[in-house]
Amino acid sequence: MTLTGGCVCGGVRFEVTAPLRDAGWCHCTRCQRRTGVFGSISGGAEPGTFHITQGRELVTEYEPPGGFVKAFCSVCGGHLYSREPGGFENVGVRFGAIDGDPGVRARYHQHTASAASWHELPDDGLPRFPGPRE
Repeated sequence: MTLTGGCVCGGVRFEVTAPLRDAGWCHCTRCQRRTGVFGSISGGAEPGTFHITQGRELVTEYEPPGGFVKAFCSVCGGHLYSREPGGFENVGVRFGAIDGDPGVRARYHQHTASAASWHELPDDGLPRFPGPRE
């Protein structure tokens, strides 16, 4: 199974050549500010399966202190992925950038201690972690 996706303007395209291993919601302040909403959902790619197939030169990365690198299209600002500093072994693919069904569903909520005060977390039965899921 190969997943494909890209940014809003279509300049950046990527593929994930194996099923995503998991997925979850992040409610940290960075995700709120990055997306402009209450949080972000991403799916974990197996090591070595995430590949940019078009527009690598358009990808801009931001490395916050003590956090994962955040990747965006420099033209449209579309959110693409996050990754551990130093490599692509641990990549979180933004669900909104995936074409179609990502094949997995959220299994947790993390950073709930900093969840937006203006949005009630859903009563969906998923485990909640006040900080990062370990």
